[in-house]
Amino acid sequence: MTNYDLLVIGEINPDLILLANDTRPVYGQTEKLVENSSFAVGSSSVIVACGAAKLGLRTNFVGMVGDDVFGRFMLEEMMKLGVHVSNCVVHPEIKTGFTVILSEPHDRALLTYPGTIAAFGLEHIDITLLDNARHLHISSFFLQDALRPAIPALFKEAKQRGLSTSLDTNWDPLERWEGVEEALAFVDVFLPNEAELRQLAGGGDVNEALAKLGESVPFVAVKLGAAGGALMHNGRVINAPVVPVEVVDTTGAGDSFDAGFLYGFLNGYTPEQCLRLACASGSLSTRAAGGTAKQATAAELEAAVSTMPA
Repeated sequence: MTNYDLLVIGEINPDLILLANDTRPVYGQTEKLVENSSFAVGSSSVIVACGAAKLGLRTNFVGMVGDDVFGRFMLEEMMKLGVHVSNCVVHPEIKTGFTVILSEPHDRALLTYPGTIAAFGLEHIDITLLDNARHLHISSFFLQDALRPAIPALFKEAKQRGLSTSLDTNWDPLERWEGVEEALAFVDVFLPNEAELRQLAGGGDVNEALAKLGESVPFVAVKLGAAGGALMHNGRVINAPVVPVEVVDTTGAGDSFDAGFLYGFLNGYTPEQCLRLACASGSLSTRAAGGTAKQATAAELEAAVSTMPA
C-alpha cells in the first residue's frame, strides 16, 4: 500500500496580496492606497497540495526554501494544512522566492522573485518517493529553471513506476512555451487556463485547442474563469459552470480547481464529475484573500456540486 495519494513536486513561496478596485501602480513616486492586504501561503504547487490535503488526499511535497523567515513560514503553514514536508530542502544561502499579487475583483497581476524556485533541481529529489505515491503532480513548469529540463524524464519515471500524472504549466514569463510537448507525452491530466491552453495549442478557439492537445493527453481540463471549465476526454468536450459566490480574491483559484479535479480523479469519479468538482473547488476558494484560506473541505465541495445545474 502506498503512503500517499499525491506527491507534489514544485515551487514554494509566500504571497503578499494587495487588494483594491484599482491596484495599478503609478510611477513618479506617486503613492496609492489599497483597501486590504494579506500575507499568505502561495505558489501554485503548494496551493494545489494544500487544497488536496484539505479534501482528504494524503499529500507529500518536495521543494526547496531558503533558511529565512519566508521559508520557515511556508513549511510551518504547509504542515498546519496537512501537507507532509519532511522531504523539502532548506538551502543555507539562497533566499526563498516570493510573489507580490496586485489583486482586483476580477483580475490580478503578479511580480515574482524566483530565489529558491529557480534553483530547485532534480538533485534535490529522492526519486524513491515515487514508490510511495499514487499520483505525481507538477505546477509552474516555466518558473522552475533548474528542474524544467528534467520534468519529462521525471514524468516518464513516474509512469514506469505505475503512477498517474498531472501538469499545470502556469504562464511562461518569457512567452516561449518551450519544452511542454515532451512532458505532455507522459501526462494523464493537463490543467491549463484558457490563455495557456491557446498558447500551447498554437492558437484557435477553446474547442480547437482542446482537440489538438487532447490528441496526446487523456484528460485536458481548462479553466475558463467566470465561464467555469471545459474538459476534453475521449474526443468529447464536457462543460461545467462555476458555483456562485461573493468573490473576494481570485488568487489560487486555478490551483484549487486542480485540487478538486485530482480529488475526483483519484477517487474514481467520472470525467464529468471531476470537472464539476474542479469548478466548484475553484469557485469556493475565492471567498477570502489568498489561495488557501477558504479552500473547500470534501463535504463543502460535494454540497456545492449538488447545487450545480445538471
